[in-house]
Amino acid sequence: MTAKSKSSQKPTHGVYHVRGEGKNAYWTQIGAAWLHDDKQGLNLNIDLMPVRADGRLVIRIKTDKQEAADGRAG
Repeated sequence: MTAKSKSSQKPTHGVYHVRGEGKNAYWTQIGAAWLHDDKQGLNLNIDLMPVRADGRLVIRIKTDKQEAADGRAG
């Protein structure tokens, strides 16, 4: 995937920093990701880097509901 094609597409995934487990987990979106054209990898755009070492990074497929919450739907 080229930089030109990435910038013209909406992100396919969200990148999150997650602390805690289950219903007590706290999710913070820190970036976005795009699938490569061959669907074998991802390009990441990280806007924030977590300073706490007690969490993990999670990459999830974006849904219409998430895009609406982010203000990017439509």
